[in-house]
Amino acid sequence: MSRHQALDTFGRSGNPVFGDKFEGDAQFRDVPLAQKMTLDGTVNKTGILLLFCFSTAAISWNMPSPVLMGFGAIGGLALALITMFRPTSAGITAPLYAASQGLFLGGITVMFEAQYPGIAIQAIGLTFGTLASLLVCYKTGIIKPTENFRLMIVSATAGIALLYIVNIVMLMFGGGEGIGFIHSNGIMGIGFSLFVVGIAALNLVLDFDFIEQGSENGLPKHMEWFGAFSLMVTLVWLYLEILRLISKLRSN
Repeated sequence: MSRHQALDTFGRSGNPVFGDKFEGDAQFRDVPLAQKMTLDGTVNKTGILLLFCFSTAAISWNMPSPVLMGFGAIGGLALALITMFRPTSAGITAPLYAASQGLFLGGITVMFEAQYPGIAIQAIGLTFGTLASLLVCYKTGIIKPTENFRLMIVSATAGIALLYIVNIVMLMFGGGEGIGFIHSNGIMGIGFSLFVVGIAALNLVLDFDFIEQGSENGLPKHMEWFGAFSLMVTLVWLYLEILRLISKLRSN
């Protein structure tokens, strides 16, 4: 596989910040067959990451603590950055990332559950239902990750990220409630959350394509962990946005 093909495959990730981080990665052409990325291997590693996440989420759910949540959030962010810049370390950092995010997700889910009983099972069901539905749509060709589709989703994702960063800065420096419609449970707030959930969900299609193309092109074995990590990042984002959307709907 040529260097151009390798970089194009990496660029298919549903997490756009990953796309330009691989120019210094190892050569793929001479990788032995047994050390190449496979679809089954990536699926298995995704299952391992989900197991780590659910295990630590159970701990945080049963022993809710701001300390655990903070550790999970900050640790998860640091591990995500390390994985993004050093994909070869994904075999170590991806499971640690999943475990850290579990601590955060378990704690924040308890907070939502206390206010809206039953929201946890609703959000989990919708998240994995969306995952299954989009996988079917991708495999049957109903949704095709064309270049225009990819550009649209990556651009929208970057725009949402920028908006969230501005909102956080405003909150930190006394900007009232930040950008109002992000938190509002009115029509604009619900519409915004629906849009964000849709973009997060469609990022799954790009993750599926990245994993499939990487497996077909025989990328190095560590990319199985990286592909699973990429999918995990999207699922965490999707779950949080679904939690927010359901809470806005139920508050009315």
